Amino acid sequence: MLIAVIVGLAVGTYGFRVAGVVLRDRLDMPERVRRILPLAAAALLGALAATAALTEGGALAGVARPAGVLVGVLLAWRRAPFILVVVAAAVTTALLRLLGVP
Repeated sequence: MLIAVIVGLAVGTYGFRVAGVVLRDRLDMPERVRRILPLAAAALLGALAATAALTEGGALAGVARPAGVLVGVLLAWRRAPFILVVVAAAVTTALLRLLGVP
């Protein structure tokens, strides 16, 4: 069953990518839509990141996880190396949870 799900997702992903290449010249979108489309993709990515950072199982994730994400965002904004960003975010979350912060 798991293999079938993985194969289905792979085929769907590949299909979306191929459709984008094949239909690029066939779809005639207004100029306004062409300008807004990259912004919509960024907004969707931001919404997914916020949902993953702030919720767990349909409820708020507590304080520790968003604090770790905030540390990661600040370090990434300061252009710290990626491994430092990931480790600092994980350590921040782990230390807060060790101290009993949910």
